[in-house]
This record gives sequence, structure tokens and C-alpha cells, in this order.
Amino acid sequence: MDSVFEELYQKYHHDVFQFLFYMVRNKEQAEDLVQEVYIRVFKSYHRFEGKSSEKTWLFSIARNVAIDSFRKQKGWKGRLLEKFDWSQSQIKDDYPIPEEITIQREEIKWIYQCLDHCTVDQRSVVILRFFNDLSINETAEALDWTESKVKTTQHRALKVLKRHMEIFHDKEGLESEEVGVER
Repeated sequence: MDSVFEELYQKYHHDVFQFLFYMVRNKEQAEDLVQEVYIRVFKSYHRFEGKSSEKTWLFSIARNVAIDSFRKQKGWKGRLLEKFDWSQSQIKDDYPIPEEITIQREEIKWIYQCLDHCTVDQRSVVILRFFNDLSINETAEALDWTESKVKTTQHRALKVLKRHMEIFHDKEGLESEEVGVER
């Protein structure tokens, strides 16, 4: 079990952290939640039946850990939105040149601001599909939903994102010709 657990951790801990960071918007809390995810994995791996990939199973556990964390907080629905701090970019990218970093930070900040208008379910789907590159099937397995529900939620999330990106675009007077969200 130790080698399997270690392999799971090495392969997916960064993806799990990134998912949780996007959900809770706090680096320290995301790190704590990653530990909670792997504690649950360690305790329940013997029940993993292999009906889905290990990656989707991990994301399913991560999502449940995030939701449990929100529930533990007093007034978690209202406080969920307070967790988002747009003034700090805590995402690290070692390779781009300084100009690219500046552009990326602005784009990420913009996307985060628009994600703020999505429901928790919509945000989960967007993060899993677009930030973690899961397929619709893998996302459905991770969320324990049907593929149809993932598609519908994704469609609604993209409509919300597009509308708010257009509003943000108009407010900021950005130079791009058209705002688009595609996959």
C-alpha cells in the first residue's frame, strides 16, 4: 500500500493542490486540504474498486473535502465568496518571460473575477474541465454525476463566464476584439 500511496501522491498531488486552491483561494488552506485528501485516500484505498481512474477518484475526494471544509465554516455560503482574493496571484509559473507573466496574471485575475459569479458546482466543473484537463466522462466520475449533468453545468458556467467577461471587458476597456470562452 505504501508504494501505491506514494505513487498516487507523486503523480497527482500538484493537480489536487491546484484544484483545491482554485476552490478555496487560500494557499495554506489548500495545503491543509491536500493532506486531508491523502489521509482519506490512505484510509479508504482498500475500497477503491477501479470503476474510474485513480485521478478521477482523487478529484472526487478532493471536491468532497472542499465542500466539507465550506460546511465547517460558519455561514459557509456567504463566506465562500469572501475566500476569493483577487489582489494576490499565488499561482507559480517558472518558465514564461516577464511580459508573459504580466499578461498571464491579468488574464488569470480576470478569469478568477468572472468565476466568482459561478455557483460552486459550475466552478467545480470549470476547474476540472479547463484547469485540470479532465474529459467530460472523467469530470462526471469525479463529481459522481451523469455526463449530461456535467455538460449542462459546463454550458451554464460558460454562459455566466462569457457574460461577465464581456461586462468586465466593457468596464476595463480592453483592446481585444471579441471575448470568447471555448473548449
